[in-house]
Amino acid sequence: MKYYSESITNLIEELASLPNIGPKSAQRLALHILNLPEARVKHLADSILTAKQKICFCKECFNLSDQELCQVCADEKRDHQTIMVVEEPSDLAAYEKTGQYKGVYHVLHGAVNPMVGVQPENLKLKELLQRLQREDIKEVIIATNSTVEGEATALWISKYVKQAGIKVTRIASGVPVGGALEFIDEMTLFRALEGRTEL
Repeated sequence: MKYYSESITNLIEELASLPNIGPKSAQRLALHILNLPEARVKHLADSILTAKQKICFCKECFNLSDQELCQVCADEKRDHQTIMVVEEPSDLAAYEKTGQYKGVYHVLHGAVNPMVGVQPENLKLKELLQRLQREDIKEVIIATNSTVEGEATALWISKYVKQAGIKVTRIASGVPVGGALEFIDEMTLFRALEGRTEL
């Protein structure tokens, strides 16, 4: 990008390195940021730094949180005997938007994918199994994505949850094959949860 100064080029390249941001989107964002008042740019930069410094994993479910326990795990009104297993915090947020699920979650931070070197030990699966041993869990709902990786992860979880003698269910289809939960509308997610089947 020789038509931009080095500092603008660096900003565009940094933005383009983010997921789902291509070079053209990065360029538009960079130019938009540069047109903002300096106070807004400072506030944006401060917000990013503050989030990076303060956000940690919930010690129970591994959702992103600024407290030891996330809001869901800290809520005593939730059903703590039902755990929905999701791949990413964005999947948890998608189910929370439905307002229908009253249990708690466990966030894996990915899915088993040997092709790119993601093995079960690279995810929060060991922590899930430890949680099942120390808590009185009645049901585990597997809500991984309907991808090859999501299905492989669901099979792995199902095997170990069944060995623990805990009911394990899988969300129903309605979520398209290859679909990421964070992009599915609330009604489809609700129907997938309601139509879950026992594994």
